[in-house]
Amino acid sequence: VQLQASGGGLVQAGGSLRLSCSASGIPFSTYAAGWFRQAPGKEREFVAGISRSVSRNPGNTDYADSVKDRFTISRDDAKRTVYLQMNNLQPEDTAIYFCAAAFTFSSIRTYTTQSQYNYWGQGTQVTVSS
Repeated sequence: VQLQASGGGLVQAGGSLRLSCSASGIPFSTYAAGWFRQAPGKEREFVAGISRSVSRNPGNTDYADSVKDRFTISRDDAKRTVYLQMNNLQPEDTAIYFCAAAFTFSSIRTYTTQSQYNYWGQGTQVTVSS
């Protein structure tokens, strides 16, 4: 099982980045997915989560208050990939971003705590300069 995160980098405040996380070794469509981040000296925190995608529902989403209206999580099960579009980035968004997958029978639940996730990616660095 492997989750490969990519798309991080250095951006100025107000800029945008799109993170991608490609899954292999698991039936990705049966997993909810999420993004977490860890800033230097801080604990890892929830950023965004998305439920399984079923029929015409592309997946329910959930966001940390600090990123609502700036970040968008989405998934493409055909590509076995989850995305995090990050707009209007601010210096406080600087962190290592991790993707994760949670096996679930639910087609509507999102997950916000680390212990609910089965698999993790290696992380990608996002640095926002002021």
